[in-house]
Amino acid sequence: MRFIIDAMGGDRVPATPVQGAVLAVNEYGYHVTLIGPERAIRNVLKDMVYPADKISVVDAPETIGMDEPAALSVRKKKNSSIVKAVQMLKEKEVDAFISAGNTGAVVCAATLNLRLLPGVDRPGIAVIFPTLDKSCMVIDVGANIDPKPLHLLQYGIMGDAYSKHILGKIKPSVALLNIGEESTKGTEFIKEAYMMLSESKLNFTGNIEPREVYEGKADVVVCDGFVGNVFLKVTEGFAYAAAELLKRELKESTWITKIGALMTLPAFRVIKKKVDATEYGGAPLMGVDGRVIISHGSSNKEAIKNAVRVAADYINHHVNSHIIEELNSY
Repeated sequence: MRFIIDAMGGDRVPATPVQGAVLAVNEYGYHVTLIGPERAIRNVLKDMVYPADKISVVDAPETIGMDEPAALSVRKKKNSSIVKAVQMLKEKEVDAFISAGNTGAVVCAATLNLRLLPGVDRPGIAVIFPTLDKSCMVIDVGANIDPKPLHLLQYGIMGDAYSKHILGKIKPSVALLNIGEESTKGTEFIKEAYMMLSESKLNFTGNIEPREVYEGKADVVVCDGFVGNVFLKVTEGFAYAAAELLKRELKESTWITKIGALMTLPAFRVIKKKVDATEYGGAPLMGVDGRVIISHGSSNKEAIKNAVRVAADYINHHVNSHIIEELNSY
């Protein structure tokens, strides 16, 4: 398998994407192409150890910044790492594209150049959340902020296919993110989406409140991109704040409390591993005719490495083919 990584995507470029690529090559043995300003990439690579035949570099002198308008940048910056990488994916020169760069630009470039799978009207970004009971997929978390009810049904179908074939869930439960469990709650848009999901062949369990997502009450949670992105960022913010508060309290606590904390350190490490976004690597952009993985802008090298694993799983389990099959059955 061949992967292409955006060397100019993320908060610390090109160092972090390059380091993550080297980790992936050394651990998984796949071929990785790094795309971005060639001189800058090779300057990072020269101090690293890796099989020379497993990493190649493609020069892309332009960069789409995190704060640049997506559609305009994709049209104007044809030599950017994002646009050139998507074009290489379209031409089958690589099997998957991974970027921690401008999410809007990645979604726009993928939608325009790769096109959508038959039966899909809008792509959706799917994120895997750890819960008290099991892993849970939330879709969409930012690709489509103004969807139609039909798009949410399609998200449910795509999430169902991913859960079955990658997460190994036999009959995934699908729920609709809402302010209450009752079918009468929410806007007219949500009510119509509820009706379409309930009339589908999905294992639709009704509405789910945000707090219930963390309890693991559904395998797939469907929402529009605006709500999903807010949900994602609130979750990240709370996790960070909780960890910082715990650190502060331990610093100011008595020696007895500190000894107790040391004794429970292994348990804290296990919990951290379970909730650490680094472990999940990236979120698949579902619905496009290609394999695109979107990583967080703050991703470290481990997250980039794990994004390669996510992309490999997506390929090995033929997720896009299963999505088309599921959509055809509707």
